[in-house]
This record gives sequence, C-alpha cells and structure tokens, in this order.
Amino acid sequence: MLTFEQSLMPRLYRIRQTQELPFLENPESAIEEGMAPYLDRIKPGMRVAVAAGSRGIYNYSRMIKAIVGVIKKAGAQPFIIPAMGSHGGATAEGQVEVLKSYGITEESMGAPILSSMETVVIGHTEDGAPVNFDKNAYGMDGIIMCNRVKPHTDFHGEIESGVVKQMVIGLGKQKGAATVHRRGTWGLENLIPRSAKIILEKMPILMGVAILENAQDRTARIEVLTPENMMEREKELLKEARSLMPHLPFDEIDTLVLTEMGKNISGTGIDPNIVGRFVLRDLDDAPTPHIYRIVCLSLTEESHNNAIGVGMADIITRRMFEQIDLEPTYTNTITSGFLERGFMPIICENDNHAIEIALACCNRLITKENARLVIAKNTLDLHELIVSEAMLDELKGKENIEILGEETLPFGEDGYLTKKLF
Repeated sequence: MLTFEQSLMPRLYRIRQTQELPFLENPESAIEEGMAPYLDRIKPGMRVAVAAGSRGIYNYSRMIKAIVGVIKKAGAQPFIIPAMGSHGGATAEGQVEVLKSYGITEESMGAPILSSMETVVIGHTEDGAPVNFDKNAYGMDGIIMCNRVKPHTDFHGEIESGVVKQMVIGLGKQKGAATVHRRGTWGLENLIPRSAKIILEKMPILMGVAILENAQDRTARIEVLTPENMMEREKELLKEARSLMPHLPFDEIDTLVLTEMGKNISGTGIDPNIVGRFVLRDLDDAPTPHIYRIVCLSLTEESHNNAIGVGMADIITRRMFEQIDLEPTYTNTITSGFLERGFMPIICENDNHAIEIALACCNRLITKENARLVIAKNTLDLHELIVSEAMLDELKGKENIEILGEETLPFGEDGYLTKKLF
C-alpha cells in the first residue's frame, strides 16, 4: 500500500462543546404522565401492540417497558412488535436480535415479542401505492407507536423521521419500506404522510410516544401524541428536534475522522444532516459544513454488521471492512433504493494509514501546519472533538467551546489506535 516519506499528521487538541442541554432523567414518569389523559382508550382485555424500532434511542428499553407497564395497569395485554422496515436483515429472527441488542427481550420487558415479515395491504394511496401493515399489528385491538422525532437522512419535508414514519415504513416491514423507497425521495416526502393517513383511518392507533433528543444523544423530552393531532404535531416537533441536533463547529474541514459509524447512530450509519453529504443523485449536498474527505475507522456492534451508508465515507480501515456483512448491508441498501450509499470506499491497512491517505488526497497542498483535521466519535456524539492546531484560531471568542489541551493519537505498532479516543 502507498506510503509517504513524511507524515502529514498535525498537532492536535481536544475541545469540548459545553452548551447547556435539556435532559429528561426519568422517561418512565414522563411516559406515564403523558399517557394518563388517554388511558380510557385502553380497555381491559384489549390486545395492545407496542411498536419498537431499530434506532439507537437513549434509554429506549426503559421507555418500551414503561409503555408495557401502563398497558398492564389498564388491564390490557401488551405485545411488542418490531417496527423497523427491512432492518435486521429483513428477517423476523434478525429483528428480534436487533431488539435484544437494545435490552428489549420478552423476559426484560415482561411481554411477548411477535416478529414477522408478513404484511397485510390495508389500502392504496391516491397514487396507487399499496399500504402494507405488519400482520401481527393488524390483528391487534390497539397499537402504540414509540419513536424518536428527528430530521431524516434522505429527504427534507414537513414530516421526516418519527412516529409517523414508524407507522408507514417500520410496521410496513420490508414490503412497505420498498414501496416507499422505490419511488426515491419523492416517495419519502409524499407517500409517508399519504400512507399514514390511511393507517390512521383504518388501524387502531391509540397514541404515539414521540421522543426528542439533545445534542448529546440523550433524551430531551417526551410527548404523547394522539391520532387526532399526530400528523400536525409531529411537524412542530421536527422543527424543535432540528434545533436540538449536535453540530460541528467548523464550516470547512479537510478530513473528518469518525471512530465509528452504525445503524444505532443513524439510519444511514453516518448522519448526512451532520456532515452535509447526502450521496443522493437527486439531492444536493448542504453548503456547510464542507468536508472534503470522510474517514471511518469501525462499525458499531449494534449495527449487526450492516454497513448501510458506508458509501458516504471516502476511506475505511481493513478492520472495518472485515466487520461488514454484505447480505444485510445490501438488503437495507437495495430496499432504500440509494445504491450509492452501499458503494465501498478505499480500504486502508490501519487507522494511521487511513488518516494520512485522506489528508494527502484533499486536492490542495496539505501540511502539518495548515491541515484542517477533525476527529469525532460518531455523528451523534459531538460533545468532545479532537481538532488540528490550524483550526484553533476560529474557536477564539466562540461561546460554549472549551479547549482541553494537546492530544496525541496512541497508534500501536500495527497502526491501529491502542485505546478509544472518546
């Protein structure tokens, strides 16, 4: 593999973004209080499904268990149903494993998990698109959604990622996800709300637990939505969620290094809303931040070897390449319709080599003195960053930025980092 006579690695400093963030410590109380006004909708003896998704939501298992507990107190029988489209390799067993990785099991939740990829077509949109709905959920007396509201990774609209999308694509399973994604970004922007209206009309949706997270990927607050206000209220929550998102404190970056990517971090592994790079033929990249090269060092365990979104990176390490299972990666990528996000980046021998190659290939003369390098844990956790010396001047006078001191990357003899940086 190509090597260089001189290293381009600049002097590095660790910084911290210190803004005060809203944080909800007790999600159980918030859920119980939020559901309380609508408990008359849960009748004794009802079979009630709790939709559980595949996103890495903070304290998600506690939230699902709290919903199960409220259902039981109302005298009804709770069931947990995976609502994650084609995730988990688009298999019933794989989706149970995804829930297990979040601590959601029949034993820990005190409720059966009903996992199936079978769906029922409950109607068609005005465009003729079928509306698929999980067969197990279809047979329930009531359904409660539970999902994080946030900007979507593939499109921009009034309704993006949240309880509404969970109804359409999550409980639509692989068939429902494919129906929407095959129509590209138009399908996401238009078919999600159109399909959701049909679901709300025909299915016994009782309520939706909407979760907002802060810039540190922790719960900011929880709001319980009803079928009557779900569509309109989620539009407002999306605006609030956008304001709470983490951000990179720079507009221009030569190389961004992510120590990890994965499905628990973003539906596309790397959140394009953070890096400004969408890799979609019909959606332009954001003007800022402008990041010339993206390097990713590893795939999270919670991704279950699904590396959808890997195509947003320019370089990965051989260690990460060996973590990738092409079957779930391609299943998820093909279902999405955005093939470019599954393209394989350049594979470098180790962490050190990956960073050096990226710096050398920014199509400008990079030196140790002028390199604009940022290292982050992932695109959700931007609380602490490691940045090059050339970028420190831009931080002077910026509120909520603390410079913690100089940092040296601990590379071993094999070129890989010997310890976690964050």
